[in-house]
Amino acid sequence: MRLKLREENTGGELLLFKDEAAFDRLFFSKDRFNKYFTIAWNTGESQTVTIDGSEYDFPSNSLLTLLFNQSFSFKNSANIIAWQFNREFYCIIDHDSEVSCVGFLFSSTDHMFVELDDMAQQKLQLLSDVFIEEFKTSDNIQSEMLLVLLKRLIMYVTRLARFGYVPAKKLQDERFHIIRKFNLLVEANFKTEHSVSFYAEQLCKAPKTLSNLFAIFNQKTPSQIIQDRIVVEARRLLCYTDRSIKHITFELGFEDVPYFSNFFKKNMGISPSDFRNSPKISQEGK
Repeated sequence: MRLKLREENTGGELLLFKDEAAFDRLFFSKDRFNKYFTIAWNTGESQTVTIDGSEYDFPSNSLLTLLFNQSFSFKNSANIIAWQFNREFYCIIDHDSEVSCVGFLFSSTDHMFVELDDMAQQKLQLLSDVFIEEFKTSDNIQSEMLLVLLKRLIMYVTRLARFGYVPAKKLQDERFHIIRKFNLLVEANFKTEHSVSFYAEQLCKAPKTLSNLFAIFNQKTPSQIIQDRIVVEARRLLCYTDRSIKHITFELGFEDVPYFSNFFKKNMGISPSDFRNSPKISQEGK
């Protein structure tokens, strides 16, 4: 089942997939013009999900969120219920005060698998049933109804994720929002700004303050997050495009190829050229 709503006046799109045997996404090729955010629910047994060329275990009855520029595939997509939407339908950045998920729920580096207990499964099943009913009800308020449901879904998933990932020790929301803002700044600037001091200055914080804050939330260090984001993008470009290593070097803000190659090898244990020519990458294709 593939259900889709498109708003002709705005270009906004919302999709729902259920029991689809070929549900996947290739950002740099067939899906490059469809910039969908994805919320995927594995309703079956534990399976493998491949995200940007790396394999992860997708536990049974858990949720996964994915950014619009990520490529992914599932070992058994028929067991996946997924919602996709573009920013024209609902911009999570412009409406961050409503859903509070930007920089936390959707990430390019740390993939969040949110486990669902029996009650959460029942709520999501009910919500998905209502989605399907609204998709099949064509009237002049269909778009508004589906938008309300999508916001409800995002807020509920964010609540579940915060409950599972944020420490039990109660901290001020302001501190949590600083982490989200940092992640959002990295996503927007990682190709040109590689130092923690730049992001600390944007947040009016000292680099040491940021490091301490991330430690409280059991996060990677700010420096690790920046480096991981650069490595993810490098792997994407090496795996899914034909751009030269020199082109990728400058695109990611490095001044020369040897420095970029050393950076990549330090983080991946393999040179960019060897990574691109590895059998696994060759099989995935571009």
